[in-house]
Amino acid sequence: MLSRSEKVHPDEVDVCQLGQIGLSNLLSNLRRCSLKSWIKTNIKKKECCFYIPTEREGFCKCGYPKDHHEGEALKPERFLDQAWEGQNHMREVPTDAFGDIDFGGLGQNMGKYVRVSSDTPSDDLYHLMTEHWKLRPPNLLISVTGGAKNFYMKTHLKEKFRRGLIKVAHTTGAWIITGGTHTGVMKHVGMAVRDYTLSSSSIRGEIVAIGVATWGTVHKRTSLIHPEGCFPAHYWLDEQTQGKLSCLDSNHSHFLLVDDGTHGQYGAEIDLRSRLEKHISELQLGNRESHVKIPVVCVVLDGGQGTLNTIYNAMLNGTPCVVLEGSGRMADVIAQVAGKPVSRVTLALIQRQMKRFFGHEYESFSEIKVIEWAKKIQDIIRMPHLLTVFRMDEDKNSDVDVAILQAFMKASRSDERGGHQGWERQLELAVAWNRVDIAESEIFTEESQWKSSDLHEAMFSALVGHKSEFVRLLLENGVSIPQFLGAEEKLGDLYTAMPSCFFLRKLVKRLQSDKGGHRGGGGVGVGVNSPGGGVPRKRIPLAAVGEVVRQLLGSFTRPIYTPPLSHEASKQAEENPSNTVKDPGRDLFLWAILQNNAELAQIAWEQCRDSIAAALAASKILKKLAAESEDDNEDDANDMRELANHYERQAIGVFSECHSWDDERAERLLIRMSPSWGRTTCLRLALEAGDKSFVAHSGVQALLTQIWCGELAVDNPQWKLLLCMLFFPLIYTGFITYRRDEDIEREAMRNEEMLALESVTGSSVDARLTPFQEPGDGKQLAPLSWLGRLGGFYTAPQVKFFWNIASYFGFLWLFSIVLMIDFQPTPSWREWLLYVWLISLVFEEIRQLFDDPDGFGFRRKSKMYIKDLWNMLDVLSILLFIAGLACRWTTRAFYAGKVMLCIDFIIFCLRLMAIFTISRTLGPKIIIVKRMMMDLFFFMFLLSIWVIAYGVAKQGILIQNEDRLDWIVRGAVYEPYLIIFGNVPTNIDNAEFDMSTCTVNGTDPLRPKCPVLNDDHSPAFPEWLTIIMLCVYLLFANILLLNLLIAIFNYTFQEVQDNTDAIWKFQRYELIKEYHSRPAAPPPFILLSHVFLLFRRLVMRQKPQKHKQFREDLDKYHKTEEEELMSWEAFMKDNYVATQRQERSESMERRIQETADRVGSMAEVLEREQDKASMAKRLVQLEEQVSQSTKALKWIMDTLKAQGYQTKEEPPSMSRSTESDGDDECDGEVEKRQYHFYARSFLYPGTSKKRFPVPEEKVPWEVDFTPYIAEAYSAEPVTKAEELTLDNYRNPGGRTGIRGRGTLQCLGPNPILDPVLTHWQDKDHSVLQFLAVWNEAEGCWSLPGGALKTGEPLPGRLKKLLGDKLYQRIKAKLGDGSRHNTVYEGYADDPRNTDSAWVETTVLNIHLDSAGSLMNELNRAVAASQLLSERIQWKGVSSKTPVHTYQREALRLVAKLHQTPF
Repeated sequence: MLSRSEKVHPDEVDVCQLGQIGLSNLLSNLRRCSLKSWIKTNIKKKECCFYIPTEREGFCKCGYPKDHHEGEALKPERFLDQAWEGQNHMREVPTDAFGDIDFGGLGQNMGKYVRVSSDTPSDDLYHLMTEHWKLRPPNLLISVTGGAKNFYMKTHLKEKFRRGLIKVAHTTGAWIITGGTHTGVMKHVGMAVRDYTLSSSSIRGEIVAIGVATWGTVHKRTSLIHPEGCFPAHYWLDEQTQGKLSCLDSNHSHFLLVDDGTHGQYGAEIDLRSRLEKHISELQLGNRESHVKIPVVCVVLDGGQGTLNTIYNAMLNGTPCVVLEGSGRMADVIAQVAGKPVSRVTLALIQRQMKRFFGHEYESFSEIKVIEWAKKIQDIIRMPHLLTVFRMDEDKNSDVDVAILQAFMKASRSDERGGHQGWERQLELAVAWNRVDIAESEIFTEESQWKSSDLHEAMFSALVGHKSEFVRLLLENGVSIPQFLGAEEKLGDLYTAMPSCFFLRKLVKRLQSDKGGHRGGGGVGVGVNSPGGGVPRKRIPLAAVGEVVRQLLGSFTRPIYTPPLSHEASKQAEENPSNTVKDPGRDLFLWAILQNNAELAQIAWEQCRDSIAAALAASKILKKLAAESEDDNEDDANDMRELANHYERQAIGVFSECHSWDDERAERLLIRMSPSWGRTTCLRLALEAGDKSFVAHSGVQALLTQIWCGELAVDNPQWKLLLCMLFFPLIYTGFITYRRDEDIEREAMRNEEMLALESVTGSSVDARLTPFQEPGDGKQLAPLSWLGRLGGFYTAPQVKFFWNIASYFGFLWLFSIVLMIDFQPTPSWREWLLYVWLISLVFEEIRQLFDDPDGFGFRRKSKMYIKDLWNMLDVLSILLFIAGLACRWTTRAFYAGKVMLCIDFIIFCLRLMAIFTISRTLGPKIIIVKRMMMDLFFFMFLLSIWVIAYGVAKQGILIQNEDRLDWIVRGAVYEPYLIIFGNVPTNIDNAEFDMSTCTVNGTDPLRPKCPVLNDDHSPAFPEWLTIIMLCVYLLFANILLLNLLIAIFNYTFQEVQDNTDAIWKFQRYELIKEYHSRPAAPPPFILLSHVFLLFRRLVMRQKPQKHKQFREDLDKYHKTEEEELMSWEAFMKDNYVATQRQERSESMERRIQETADRVGSMAEVLEREQDKASMAKRLVQLEEQVSQSTKALKWIMDTLKAQGYQTKEEPPSMSRSTESDGDDECDGEVEKRQYHFYARSFLYPGTSKKRFPVPEEKVPWEVDFTPYIAEAYSAEPVTKAEELTLDNYRNPGGRTGIRGRGTLQCLGPNPILDPVLTHWQDKDHSVLQFLAVWNEAEGCWSLPGGALKTGEPLPGRLKKLLGDKLYQRIKAKLGDGSRHNTVYEGYADDPRNTDSAWVETTVLNIHLDSAGSLMNELNRAVAASQLLSERIQWKGVSSKTPVHTYQREALRLVAKLHQTPF
């Protein structure tokens, strides 16, 4: 094993080392080799290749010492007579620092790092992080920026920031990107990650914190360097000796160390970080096709000039920013002016705020820098949709995580392309983030109107992502499960996207076996990984799912999903639709159950109508899966069993709710055949699943008791039944009650009640209708006929049972008489009767084996028969009887046959216990006896070890070479066994030895062999040893083992006693079913019934009758009744679910949680109040100091006046100095008109030329702006005459920050024409469209305008786009007096404008007839342009259409002209 201090490098691992490391480390090293190979090919570093000494002796301009440069850098001939420039005098070489980084400490913090060139492509970095570092693609990118130096942040705000940042990263799967060093805001992020790691049991990799730092500023970076990579590199924080450098933060998980070839110069990472964030923001969200890009949010704390630039550039790129008020400096400056009108955010106001928050640092700022910052802050304020300020005193942003997510939602809603698609994109983001709270507050509002189809994609994402809370939210907001799963393809997609689980592996095996055989059947992909894991899967056929589900449910069910049918089969299915049933609620529930997802399964179960059958089917499936998967994953198997028990409890809960309302309906639910679950019944599912608690429910037992009693009433005493069995005419005297009699009495009482109600209300009510009885079937119940009473009595299972008991006792009495009294060589009539009786029992067992009313099939039926212990006793007793009978007919084995029959009699007597399992008293005790017999079997195994050990040792010590097998067994087994029961042997004690009781040589077969004797005929064995052995044997066998057996029996009794009632009730069903299907006549008269059944089956070709009492097909014969029953069950299920939720809300745990939350909120409020109190105290002190200062100044003024000093101005009032008044004074004279904005952008378009920053209030020429110095720029060379006349031209819109011609054609106004070609999209004139051109550079649409040529009424660009023919037709339209209007003439806010040259536009609206030939040609031109670089398209005249700069106002005027909303 490698020591901690060693570094493992892939190239240095030899064969011996591989053997020591082991297989896991071998695979790890192979991955490292792959990483090293990829990094050496794609990742570079930078190094200086031109050494120029500086004032520091021996150091280059790059900051590195001379010995850091190679020989070529010291003598570069190609750089002679050149000044050192960083970009030109650097070269890229393969990087030499990458691998794992170990920060040491108790937490064993490990991360990954790589040194990269500042010019590394972003896609290579993203590939490194996702493919080699195995990071999951982010659902959100959080870029944290701010102060790089340590700064103070209030404790409450600090806790809010840390908790909120980690919460949003953890819940959304976000990446956090920072500067990566152990200072400033990066340190706060690292501490947040550390707190989460220490307080959470989750693995550390769940929070991805990526540090992008400058390589040349990292302290102790030499420990990270190794050409082959470090696995790991050991890095320790050393802040005391770092100087101007910075240490890496130990709590970040990944580091990109950006190398620009310099040392000690910060900022090399800014450009690469910006490019990386932009690249990630352009990637699609998630692994499947999506129109949503990965969102990026910038979070700002503290900060200075660099932070302001970061915010400004981010917002220009459309990235929303969250500024934390109270974090200090630039963040607080922006927070103070945010929300104010731009006209009030003046240079003076910003200067005051910067003085306030920067303190003494403000004095080092130059005037030009402050002006530039003021301009940027004003531009930031102009984009309120991208700016969110988190304030501690606002309830709506009480958490930072909510503020971060709401910031992006606000920016997304303001997107010009918004509309309903914008809402759908926001919903998809919320699902990806798994933030139900954001969806509830920001998406599902009163403004948004959702259809079920609009939410289907989000529903699919939530289901596949196992986001149960989102699934419930979507269902509450209108998702219809039947519509969502209306097409089988959607359900197939769900199974294809199912994550890896035992069912999926089982399904794959099934498909692969089918594919390998002759059936074929579309397998799935190679792996069973979850989506996004690599290889895409093939589509999973639902027919294969149905086959596996049928195997899990049982062969007695029909397939849930059938394979695609042929034409004839589809016709047959239409004629018999009950064979195939579509149930979307069942499909979704089954999908969730098969992957053992408890949360989704619960939600889906609540959508099922057939909820009891669904819960019992889930219990059966889960128990079957748990039994099969126990060897693979015991934890998953336990989870499945727990979930199975949960759904058994759910079934009990719903059935209890139903039974409490209407017991008759509830009992029908048990025997109703469910079309959704393979046309089986709830009762059958519960029995197959082994749900003893459900079967033991009083309602289920009431049904079983009703079936047990048959046509007889349940409350008939048993003694009355026995009397009627002996004297059957009593059944006609009313001595016993029939169920029909009770129904007639109940109907009569109902009729009386209805008549009484009719007499009171005066309305007629049909009192004859019974529950589930159609109005047309309201017939009076007639009493049973005499034949019906006789048949109903003798066919009742209870009466059959009593007759069979009497018959079985008669059989045992006859058997015992034959064995003890009448067993002659020639059989007597009693013995012949016994044989006939046994034949009837044999035929009855055969009938039970082949009787299959439930449709199990002979194979499954035979397995069920064999698993029953009582059936095995029956078979054993019959076989033993046949064997004894065969011996009885031979003279030589006559006596042996009798012995065998005697033993068989014991087995027949034991079989008598099965009869009494129906007894409520004896039944549970028989179950306990069966369990104890299992315990006794294992105990006998332990006991036999001691018996054999002692018996063999004793026999070997006492007897010399005993060769008689019977006496060996007697001495080694029989005698030690008897010792346990107190039969102490006498042959181990010399004092009790008697020669007459044994034989010396073993010649007497009736006496044991004597022990080894001495010459005096005394025993030679060591008496002390045999006595000690006996004592030890008695100690363990008699005391230890027997008491252990008693303890085991006691434990079994206590364990089973609590469940015996449920077990007995569960097993009672089989006995009731057996006697329900049994012929009425008892043995031996049952032979007549067997002959009749055989005749009806073979001669009359009649199918065996099914148990109508155990199954009822309402779907086939009573559609309306089926629908009513399902609706009632769904209503009862809703009641049960509501009751459960209420109980959970009122539970003690919930109350404790709510109390804890309230206490936390109160503590937070109190903490805020304490902060306010301390602030108020400081304000009071400040007021006192100001008051003293005012008095002192007044005294000074009075003194000066007394000495004769005077002033021309009145002294200012000491009481009026608030900031708001100052703002009013400064802003009172500012004009309220809007100034050009795009013409003041910092960079002139298409160049790197910077404009002089012009704040909003300094735009007008008449406003004094002394520092204003605009640089001259012209794209084309200008003459000296033009240069001298630059100041003669002044932009009518005001200052722009740059002079010259720029990219325009001439100084002064540059006229252009913007034609707006419009037409109505429909006949109702509801949508007005205009012809737009896509501007790829700016990512928006623009008008097809441009400069006019001499003599042309339309711009040449229009001719270029449409062609000469269309151009001439539009030109002719202008000349023939057709409808066209000049919408606007004047100055245009164009980014190309300068102080000396500007654009003036004329917006001309040309309205076209939608049905004319010109429109047809235009539409063809639009279609033909879609493949060109400049494509044209008809777009709606709307504020949602993204258009070029000033042209939005032109479209608004066009909409106003045509009187349509904009």
